[in-house]
Amino acid sequence: MRALIGGSGAPRLVEVPVPTAGPGQVRIRTAAATVNPFDLAVASGKLADYGVARRLDSYGLGFDVAGTVDQIGDGVAFQAGEEVIGLVARLELPTKAQAEYVVVDATAVARAPRGRTAVEAATIPLNALTAWQALDRAGVGPGRTLLVTGAAGAVGGYLVELAALRGARVAAVAGAADEKEARELGAEWFVPRGEDVASAVRALVPGGVDAVVDAAVLGLAALDAVRDGGAFVALSSGVAPVALRGTDVATVLFRADAHQLAEVVRLVEDGRLTLRVADTYPLERAAEAHARLAAGGVRGRLVLVP
Repeated sequence: MRALIGGSGAPRLVEVPVPTAGPGQVRIRTAAATVNPFDLAVASGKLADYGVARRLDSYGLGFDVAGTVDQIGDGVAFQAGEEVIGLVARLELPTKAQAEYVVVDATAVARAPRGRTAVEAATIPLNALTAWQALDRAGVGPGRTLLVTGAAGAVGGYLVELAALRGARVAAVAGAADEKEARELGAEWFVPRGEDVASAVRALVPGGVDAVVDAAVLGLAALDAVRDGGAFVALSSGVAPVALRGTDVATVLFRADAHQLAEVVRLVEDGRLTLRVADTYPLERAAEAHARLAAGGVRGRLVLVP
């Protein structure tokens, strides 16, 4: 099969054997796989921020996938032919989702949302689970106030929408041109990127918000918008600020969770969660997709189609 690997600075398309599903696993024939910022780090081989001290040049690329179950290992409830989505959460695998076939633990797979294309469905796993788990860690629930930085991005959009669905009151930070979309996703307040975030947020929410999820990596500038004793969640390793004023500071990176993934799918099927596709590329043009994502300004997710 064809698969994309990284580690040398750019994605490389190679021919490798088709993997085999083991116990508790399914093999998925890939219909669509997204390109995420983490893929850029994997492709570059520079993963010191993620605790990888050595440089490897043969990492598989791609963390989330949509496709059809093709092979089933022992102890798996899925059936061949089912349309599914999944998250390949492990880093050091020779091939991952950006390939014609991928093997995924069944505990990281859910049935794909009915009525949505594979390209749309592929945007769900990594970004929606990251958002879900960050909101859990921040204690976001009914009546709580939340600041989301980078609210126009792929993860940021899910953060705003899922928080609003939980009954939270959301302040969104993004480019001025993104205000309309942020409010449509559920933001009650909007702060244009470039303003003094803490001052602007505290003018809207006296005393500061209960929590921040910092998708844009603003760090201390966003922490200052949190009330004393509030919560701050960073989404990148090594960038969480000092826990000033008794703030509960944490870092949340994605992890597989089939139950949460199924809950997200249900929201999509109910029309309560928005899927955003920026563009699609064939596998052989993955380098273009990586370059476009690295340049910034992408709204939604770039998707590779074998």
